[in-house]
Amino acid sequence: MRIRPVEKTLLLWLKARKSVDRRKTDIKDFRIGDVKNILVVSSTAIGDTLLSTPAIRAVRKRYPEARVIALFNRDNMELFTNNPNIDGVVPYYGGYKRFNSTVKALTKYSFDLALIFHGNEPQATPICYLAGARFIMKLPNNSDYNFLLSNREPIVTWNEMGHGIEGRLMTAGLAGCPPDGFEMELFTERQDAGKAAEFLRKEGALKGDLLIGLQPGASTVSRQWFPERFMRLGKDLLEDYPNARFVLTGSASEASLCAKIADGIGKRTIVAAGRLPLKQVPPLIKGLGVFVTGDTGPMHMAIAVGTPVVALYAVADARRTGPSYDRHKHRVIQKERTCDPCASKKCEYQKCMEAISVEEVEAAVKQALPSMG
Repeated sequence: MRIRPVEKTLLLWLKARKSVDRRKTDIKDFRIGDVKNILVVSSTAIGDTLLSTPAIRAVRKRYPEARVIALFNRDNMELFTNNPNIDGVVPYYGGYKRFNSTVKALTKYSFDLALIFHGNEPQATPICYLAGARFIMKLPNNSDYNFLLSNREPIVTWNEMGHGIEGRLMTAGLAGCPPDGFEMELFTERQDAGKAAEFLRKEGALKGDLLIGLQPGASTVSRQWFPERFMRLGKDLLEDYPNARFVLTGSASEASLCAKIADGIGKRTIVAAGRLPLKQVPPLIKGLGVFVTGDTGPMHMAIAVGTPVVALYAVADARRTGPSYDRHKHRVIQKERTCDPCASKKCEYQKCMEAISVEEVEAAVKQALPSMG
C-alpha cells in the first residue's frame, strides 16, 4: 500500500516524539483507580458506532464517576449525543479535515485513558496520543501506530476478534470493564417518535397497515440487493398481505433509487429516504413489522430498536456484523462470495448478490413477521 507523504511525515514525527516521552504508558502501569477522564473513539459509520455502544455502556458501568467524552463522526453524531453513558461529544470530520482543531478540542479534557473502539487509521491513534491520553488501548493492535498503544503485545488482528461487538468489548476489557451484554443502544426522544409517526400518517399509513421496511441502498454496491428484486418482493408480498405498506428508507442520495423501486411496486409505498432528520429514522424503523436490508447502518438501527430484520449478506460476514442477540427475531440470508479476490468496496457489480432469490427473501419475511412484538 502506498503511503502518502503526509502520513509518512506524521509517522516519523510521532516516533521521534514518543522516543522522548517519559510517561509510563504500558498497560502494566495502568491503574483503574487513577482514571478520571476517558476518551472513547468510534468515529466511522452509524453501524460501527452502534456496535460500540455495548462497550461504552461497559465503560460507564466500570467508571461511574469518570468523565467520558466521545469522538464520533460529525455526520451521524446526532444519533448518540443523548446517550447517558457519555458526558460530551467532540466531532470527527474524517481524514485530516480539522485534524489540528480536533486535537485541540480534546486536549482540554486531560484524558487519562483513550479506548479506540472503531476509528480509521492513520488518524485515530495519533489523535488520541496528541490529545495527551496517557494510556491508549485499541484492538486490533497491528497498525503502524502500535508503538503509541499501551497494549502493544500480544498482537491481535481482526480475524481473531469474532463479532464486531465482541471485539469492542475486548478493548473495553483491557481497561478492566467487564461485558454488560451485547445489546446495542439508541435513545430516541419522544418528539422524534411523534414526528416519525406523523410523517407516516401524512403519507397515508393507516392503523391497520402492516409496515414493511425496505433499505435498498448501502455504503458500497457490493452490499446492495438488486432494485428489480425489491420490486418483485413488494408485488409478491402484496398478494399475500394486501394490507402491507412498504416504507423505503435511505439517505438523500438514495432517494431516486427508492423512488424507482416504489414505482416498480406500483402502490402502497412510502419513500422516506432523505425526508426525515437522522434522529427520526430510528423511531420510524421501530414502527415497522419487519425490515429488509443489506449490511447497513439502518440494519443496526433496526436491531437496536427491536425491529425484526431480514439481513442480506454475501460480501460481508454476518458472523461479524449481523444480529448477535435476539436472534429468534431476525433472519439472515448469507451467501458465499463469488469473486476471488473480492473487489469489496471497489465492486462495480455485485454478482454474489445474484444468489439471493426473491423467493427466499419472501419466505424469510413471512417467517419474521410472527416475531413481531
